[in-house]
Amino acid sequence: MHSILFHIGPVPIRAYGLMLWLGLVLGLLRTLRAAKRTKIEQDQVVDVALYSVLAGIVGAHAGSILLDLPYYLRNPSEILGLWSGVFSSSGGIRGLSFHAGLIGAVGVAWLYCRRKRISFLEIVDLCSPGLVLGYAITRIGCFLNGCCYGVPTNLPWGVRFHTDAVSGGLTAPSHPTQLYAVLASGVIYVLLLGVEKRRRFPGQVFASYLCLYSVYRFLIEFPRRGVTADVAFLGLTEAQIVSIIVFAVAACILVLRRHSHSALRTPHSALRKGG
Repeated sequence: MHSILFHIGPVPIRAYGLMLWLGLVLGLLRTLRAAKRTKIEQDQVVDVALYSVLAGIVGAHAGSILLDLPYYLRNPSEILGLWSGVFSSSGGIRGLSFHAGLIGAVGVAWLYCRRKRISFLEIVDLCSPGLVLGYAITRIGCFLNGCCYGVPTNLPWGVRFHTDAVSGGLTAPSHPTQLYAVLASGVIYVLLLGVEKRRRFPGQVFASYLCLYSVYRFLIEFPRRGVTADVAFLGLTEAQIVSIIVFAVAACILVLRRHSHSALRTPHSALRKGG
């Protein structure tokens, strides 16, 4: 793997960090372009993106600390380090918690929208496809970094990853689940574009994204289980349990919002028929 892509003087440029920021930039550019078709001002998009990204990174790191508390208690110097997803000082690989990061980002976006008196649902609908794009690029960083891989496989595309940064040991050929995530994100992105074009009510794109991401994340955890994803309960990983909850909530929102939207349209249709 190529955890460090190159150096600028003495500063190492790490694959994960570079792909993370590249994904954020491209996701923001896509969102700014889409904002031209809405009433949302581009400076508002930049503001909410900036605040949400910062909150998301902090939230993702905080989530990783809670999920791996014994490690951080043994290595307190890494608690304040936000560059997770790279080899730690002890040779292991630490990761960011996407679900915790999403909660932090969405929470800050809601606070921003409330303060500025703009529609929160319009904002999250607008940002969802860009979020998927950024996520896909970041997962390329995971692949180059050698984290978040899957169980051993005999398939011809199995990849050997470094087990740690100290010994330089390699895994058996394993599922490159990071690349599976990139492909799945591409499918989700295309599906969301379709939802975006046919959107019937505010919040539909974001709720659809949560449902699609939850399905993908639930499935991708199976080849990661026991290797880069710990089993938590009933043979499921933490991410799978959270994905079930998120899917249920998002699906309920879609059903309720759709019924509410249909109820609002029905009287008008009845009046037209009666006239």
